[in-house]
Amino acid sequence: MGLLSEGSPLSWEKTKELSDHVRKHGIIQFINLYHRLKNRQGDVLKWGDEVEYIIVKFNHQKKIAQVSLRAQEILNKLQEKELLNPNGVKSLWRPEYSAYMIEGTPGKPYGGLLAHFNIVEANMRYRREEATELLNSDEVVMSLTSFPRLGCLNFTNPPYKPTPNQGASRSLFIPDETIFPGHPRFITLTRNIRLRRGEKVAINVPVFKDKNTKSPLTDDFEALCDESGESAKAAKPDHVYMDAMAFGMGCGCLQLTFQACNITEARMLYDQLTPLCPIMLALTAASPVHRGMLTDIDCRWSIISGSVDCRTREERGLEPLKKNKFQIPKSRYDSIDSYLSEQGEKFNDVPVIYDEKIYKQLREADIDHLLAQHISHLFIRDTVSLFSEKVDQDDMKDTDHFENIQSTNWQTMRFKPPPPNSTIGWRVEFRPCEVQLTDFENAAIVCFVVLLTRVILSYHLNFIIPISKVDENMTKAQKRDALKKELFWFRKDITTQVSPPHATAQCHSCSSESPELYTAMTIDHIINGKEGEFPGLIPLINSYLSVMDVDADTHCTIQQYLKLIQKRASGSLLTTASWIRNFVQTHPKYMKDSVVTDEINYDLLLTATKIQKGEITCPELHGHCTKMSKTQENIPEAVSKLYPCT
Repeated sequence: MGLLSEGSPLSWEKTKELSDHVRKHGIIQFINLYHRLKNRQGDVLKWGDEVEYIIVKFNHQKKIAQVSLRAQEILNKLQEKELLNPNGVKSLWRPEYSAYMIEGTPGKPYGGLLAHFNIVEANMRYRREEATELLNSDEVVMSLTSFPRLGCLNFTNPPYKPTPNQGASRSLFIPDETIFPGHPRFITLTRNIRLRRGEKVAINVPVFKDKNTKSPLTDDFEALCDESGESAKAAKPDHVYMDAMAFGMGCGCLQLTFQACNITEARMLYDQLTPLCPIMLALTAASPVHRGMLTDIDCRWSIISGSVDCRTREERGLEPLKKNKFQIPKSRYDSIDSYLSEQGEKFNDVPVIYDEKIYKQLREADIDHLLAQHISHLFIRDTVSLFSEKVDQDDMKDTDHFENIQSTNWQTMRFKPPPPNSTIGWRVEFRPCEVQLTDFENAAIVCFVVLLTRVILSYHLNFIIPISKVDENMTKAQKRDALKKELFWFRKDITTQVSPPHATAQCHSCSSESPELYTAMTIDHIINGKEGEFPGLIPLINSYLSVMDVDADTHCTIQQYLKLIQKRASGSLLTTASWIRNFVQTHPKYMKDSVVTDEINYDLLLTATKIQKGEITCPELHGHCTKMSKTQENIPEAVSKLYPCT
C-alpha cells in the first residue's frame, strides 16, 4: 500500500495548505538522496513477492459468504513473531486498505540462485497456513482479486450499513467500517481523495449483457438515500456503478519487487518490463464480478484506477483551469507515462505533463532529463495524506515527503530509490498482476517474471514499444476474454542475437516512428512463440536455462511453472476470470440476468476454497501441472537448506 507513517492525520484543509511544502521538501529530499546514492554499485539480485489476501466467512446453513472484518485482530497476532525476532521470521505481514485484507511477503528477499525458485510456492503455502491457524472454523484466507458481492447488502461480517451522507467515503454501498482501522492512513486517504476531487469517485463498468439482463440497467438511487443526487448524475445506464475507494483498493493483487545492481540497471528493467504489464494483466485476469454483477471486463485495473482518482473537474478537462495548474489525462493509479532509460527515450510518444519549475530545479541539480521529467511528473499530484508529526523534517536525512507523493502514484511500474541508511539498493516494482486462487499459480507467475528479468539482462533483450501502444494494450487487456480475443502490440525483433549469459549484444538503432519494429500479436504468440516470426518468451527462458547449472529438482519445478504459463497463454487453460464467469453462468440458480446472488457467491467461493486447499482438482485452471516437487513438499527442509532468510 506504500508509506505507512505513524502519527496524527491532519485535516484535509491543513493537508491542502501544506501541499506545496510537501512538494518543495520532497524534491529536496530526492535530490539529496539521488546524489548520495547515484553511484552505488554492486548490489546483488534480490527479489520478493507480495500477496494480498481476503478473509472470507462462510455461513453454511444460510449459504452465505461474507468478508470478515477481523484483519486487524489477525494481523496483530501475525506480527508478534516479527516483533520478537525481526530477522528470524519466514514471513512478514502488513495491513492493507480493507478491514478484511492482509498482505504477506517472504521474511527476507530471495537471491540470485535458481534454487530459490524451489521455495517460492512453499513460502506462499507457509504464509497461508500461518494465517489460517488464526482464523475461526468458518473463515478462510483467500487469494482472491475481488470479492464478488463487495458493496451488496450485508456483505460484511459483522454487518454494517453505509452512511451516504456522512463519514469518509459517503458511499451508497460501502460502510466506512470496511476500511482497515489499525492505521489512520487508510481512512484519511478515503476522505481526502473525495474532498480533493470535490465529489465522490465515480466508477462505471459495463455490465455483461445476458439473455435476461435488465435493460437499461440502473440503480434505484432514491431507495439508496442519494439525497444530493450526485450518484444518480454520475452513474451510467447499463453499467455497474461504484462510488468508493474500497471497490478498487479493496481488491487483492500479486506484486513483485526486484533489486538491481545499480541505478542504470534499475532504469533499464523499469523500461523493459513496462510493455509486459498489459500482457501479464490479461494473462492473470481474475475479476469479472463486481458489486454482485457479471461485468464485461475481466480485470480490476480500471476500477482501482477510478477508486483513487482525486483529479478535480478542471484537472479532468471538464471545466476550464482556474484553481488548478494542470489538465491531467490519468488517475494517480494507472499505467506509466514515460520510459526512464536512454534506450526508451525515443519511444516516449505521449506528452508528459510535468511541473516545469520542479523539472528545472532537478536539472539544475544535475539530474538528467528523463529522471527529472519522471519525478516532476509524479509531483504534479498533491499529497492526500499528511501527519502532524511529519510536517517538519531534516531533508538531508529524511525522505518521508518524497515518499508521500512517490508512494501515492500507484502505477504499473514503480521506480524505487534506496531508503536512507539502508542496505537496500535501487529497485523496480512490477504491479499489474491479479492474484490467483492457488499458491501454485501465484508461484508460477512470480517465477516466470523473475526469470524474464534474468533473460532480459543476460540476452540484452529489448521489448520497448511506444508508450502509446502500451496504453492501448492496457485497455485491451481488461476486456472480457482478452487473452484469447485480443491482439497486443509487441516488438518484433527483441534481440539481435540469442547468446549465452555474459555475451555482448548489439543495440538497435530505431525510432518510435518505425511501425515495422512492432506488430499486433496474440498472447500465445508472445509467450510461446511462432516459428519464423517470433521466438517466444518461454523458449527464450528455456534457452537461458539450458546454459545454467540447474539441479534436477529445481528444473522440474520451473518446468511445471512454465508449462502452466504456456497453457494459459495458448488458451488451453482458463484464466481465473473465465473460470469464475463460467461457474456463474452454469450455476443452476443463475437466471441469465447477470446477477450473482448470495447462493451463487457462496457456492463459487466454497468451490474456490476447496481448489486452493487441494481438496478438489480443477483441470480447467491447472491442467495436470500442480504436482509439487519433493523439495516443495517439505517446507521446513526447503527453507533451511536453500535460504536462511525464510
